[in-house]
Amino acid sequence: MDTSGMNLTYTLSAKTKKILQVLIAVGLILTIWGILKHSQTDIQKQRIWSNIWVNIMFFFGISLLATFFYAVQYAAEAAWAVAYKRIMESVMKFLPVGAILVFVYCLLGVLGVHHTWKWLDSTAVMADKALQNKSAFLNPGMFLGMTAVFLLVYVAYQRWTCKVSLEIDNAGDGVQMWKTNRTRAAGFLVFFGFTSVVGSWFWFMSIDAHWFSTLFGWYVFAGQWIGAIITFNLIGLHLKSKGQGEFLNDSHQHDMGKWMFAVSFLWTYLWFSQFMLIWYANLPEEVSYYQARWDDYRCMLWTMFFVNFALPMIMLMSRDAKRNRTFIFIVGCIIFFSHWVDTYLLVMPGTLGAEGHIGLMEIGMFLASTGGFAWFTLSQLAKAPLLVKNHPYLQETLHFHI
Repeated sequence: MDTSGMNLTYTLSAKTKKILQVLIAVGLILTIWGILKHSQTDIQKQRIWSNIWVNIMFFFGISLLATFFYAVQYAAEAAWAVAYKRIMESVMKFLPVGAILVFVYCLLGVLGVHHTWKWLDSTAVMADKALQNKSAFLNPGMFLGMTAVFLLVYVAYQRWTCKVSLEIDNAGDGVQMWKTNRTRAAGFLVFFGFTSVVGSWFWFMSIDAHWFSTLFGWYVFAGQWIGAIITFNLIGLHLKSKGQGEFLNDSHQHDMGKWMFAVSFLWTYLWFSQFMLIWYANLPEEVSYYQARWDDYRCMLWTMFFVNFALPMIMLMSRDAKRNRTFIFIVGCIIFFSHWVDTYLLVMPGTLGAEGHIGLMEIGMFLASTGGFAWFTLSQLAKAPLLVKNHPYLQETLHFHI
């Protein structure tokens, strides 16, 4: 494929900016309206903080799993994904911003500004034998220390690999640099495999500190992964709609559609496996997690599950559906929001109990965060050529057909 006549520079158009500005403005208005509707009780203040955490972790998770998926493509020497490299990198570049937000939120929790994690309160620990037994792991020093180490390594790898990617564009022969990137990607995947699970214990599972599940880390991982895959799909569709993604053909979209289909089923498998085993065993220290969601969030829980399971199965099973831009866009947007609801259900029952619900504030924060994330990502996409140069598999990806 000759790329000389293609428009390989993305421009964030005035129309797209206006749409994102409206999205952010509407989100902020709804958020403020939702906050002002209620008196500022302790539970209302915690509701605000909990919603902030939901949105931080949802979009941080997308950027982190984008980094993971990017490293997978290097380690596997995948040719088809080279066409999506710049898209992946633009999503990955939110990782430093997300990491700062995660650390600041955790630090504020340690300082007692909010009460997302009850075990950070020494008084609560002294009155709870179970929390005392877990204090060797669940303590402020371990929490902040491991969070800082994890985030620093994630960001260091992301910044390094994106920097080398641009250097390959300007190199006469990028093969050796590509090999170095491949080696470091493999090392990052080993680190990520351990820390992503431990991080999910700290950031999500310990909100319900009496509860535990050996499947939980992989379940959180799968939910964040599908969010990243959908983001790649939607950005690719955006480029095609602007006439700036000519190098992305139907086969590329088909493969990314297969990933969306497959990871949705992985998430469904992990969700049901965790739920079925815990519910069937009916042990008090395990079933309390689902009991809270069953009693107070049942409609949301089952709607979220069946949307994330049934929609991909019904609408993305066929080959034609995976190549249909309209199908991919509609299904992607619905599942994207549904996995935000999944993140909401990871946090709210443990922080608010029966007081949690999706209202104006929740919808507003989601819209404002989505608009801000999209603006940041598309702005980063405009800073580099849309197609890489001097990549060993460049010609293979340009002629990719299945």
